[in-house]
Amino acid sequence: MVTMTVHTLSERLAAPDPKPVILDVREAWELRLCALPGTQHIPMGQIPARIGELSPQDETVVVCHHGIRSARVIGFLEGQGFTRLINLTGGLDAWAREIDPTMHKY
Repeated sequence: MVTMTVHTLSERLAAPDPKPVILDVREAWELRLCALPGTQHIPMGQIPARIGELSPQDETVVVCHHGIRSARVIGFLEGQGFTRLINLTGGLDAWAREIDPTMHKY
């Protein structure tokens, strides 16, 4: 599985296009606590039913709280033919600790 650190994602998001799709697979209540701007939100349990909302051609960084759910989603999507998937190492918890200390931690 391909991974990306929060520092690399921060640099990618600050650079000119093309930017990866950020797929947040946390629950809605978690998204209300904190989120990266411009993310596409599909909770992990809804991925199979909503797979049509995702494009296998897009480079997609999958994020969750710590990187465990996102890794599971990537495993599922890879089984469906997706190949341009990246897991955010440490998830949004690492983002809040290393990139944006003002982000809510939970």
